[in-house]
Amino acid sequence: MLRLLYQFPSWMQRLYRGVTWRRRDTGVVYLTFDDGSIPEVTPAILDVLAKYGVKATFFVVGDNIRKHPHVYARVVAEGHRVGNHTYHHVKGRQCSLVEYLQEVDACEEAMNGQKSDVRNQESEVRLFRPPYGKMTFAQKRAILERGYEIVLWDVLTHDYNRNYTPEKMLRIVQRYTRDGSIINFHDSVKSAERTIEVLPQVIEWLQQQGYKIATL
Repeated sequence: MLRLLYQFPSWMQRLYRGVTWRRRDTGVVYLTFDDGSIPEVTPAILDVLAKYGVKATFFVVGDNIRKHPHVYARVVAEGHRVGNHTYHHVKGRQCSLVEYLQEVDACEEAMNGQKSDVRNQESEVRLFRPPYGKMTFAQKRAILERGYEIVLWDVLTHDYNRNYTPEKMLRIVQRYTRDGSIINFHDSVKSAERTIEVLPQVIEWLQQQGYKIATL
């Protein structure tokens, strides 16, 4: 049962069909960051990624783009991938289908308004990650029908939980990472200290194991 806290088994993933939990790529893993982009955290994460020459995927909140367009612009300008995380970081099960899709559309509009200035990603499949990793089946179906790839994760670091030390987070990554793993971090205020401290250790360990770190 402990494993369920960090990595959902394949039989459980199959119950949520159409969602990407892990890529089937040998020797490749994916670092992802949710809830940004914000000036308190995201630039420090970008500095670490740049130091190691690593590209990651950021699932961004539309209202943060509105408030901090320069931070989002830096994420894209430095070659990282971006995905939709709704406009207000809403809980799917507390929204109607219409309301949820409006959140997705508003975030996409904010992303496109900035991306056109710094990087053209029109040829790429759009990415979406539901806040908290939860949505209704109707919401999932509608988003897939709009052509998004819905991405969850294969390894959950729990960086948002103050009871998880950087040392414990590193052990989670070391124990559960495998070929194609999608590793979940956050660039949020409540996760900032732990994420920034452990991220260099995670990258160094992944590289020592021979993994290539790529964008989704």
